[in-house]
Amino acid sequence: MEPDPEHATDRLATLGGAMQDPQAVPFDIAYAREQLRHQQSLPMGLLAGAGAALLGALGWAIITAVTHFQIGFMAVGVGILVGTAVRRFGRGFDGIFGVAGALLSLAGCALGNFLAVCAMGASANHISFFALLGKMDPVLAGRLMAATFQPMDLLFYGIALYEGYKLSLRRITQADIDTLQTR
Repeated sequence: MEPDPEHATDRLATLGGAMQDPQAVPFDIAYAREQLRHQQSLPMGLLAGAGAALLGALGWAIITAVTHFQIGFMAVGVGILVGTAVRRFGRGFDGIFGVAGALLSLAGCALGNFLAVCAMGASANHISFFALLGKMDPVLAGRLMAATFQPMDLLFYGIALYEGYKLSLRRITQADIDTLQTR
């Protein structure tokens, strides 16, 4: 039985998951995936995600400096910010985009936590934040992070990793499929 070209959209609608139409032609799905794969850009996703991680980390530190309170759920915001940036600029649906979003979220959280602890330490010791950063070395930074670690941090970091992964992946929409159909 020949596939009906008028119903190609129905067959292609299952790109993001398991095929639901038993009449679906695997070539159509493979073709559509390949066409959409050309729109992906891991370098752009990584660049945008790294920028979002840095922005989130700085925001975390600023909020901590202003409120004089370390807010753990800022990590979730970093994960959301990073994942959204990776998805928007990377336009990827391959798993590597999710992994990149998760790892960049973790890096943003660690940096945000570190900068927040430095902001609180500088304030408590009545020195400039930048003076404290200037005296920081990797060993001191590690000790500082270990001394301020709370088990609850793992929960927030875990949520940030999840959000960074999940939000980094592009969902293939009907509009994407329709665009392929008109080409």
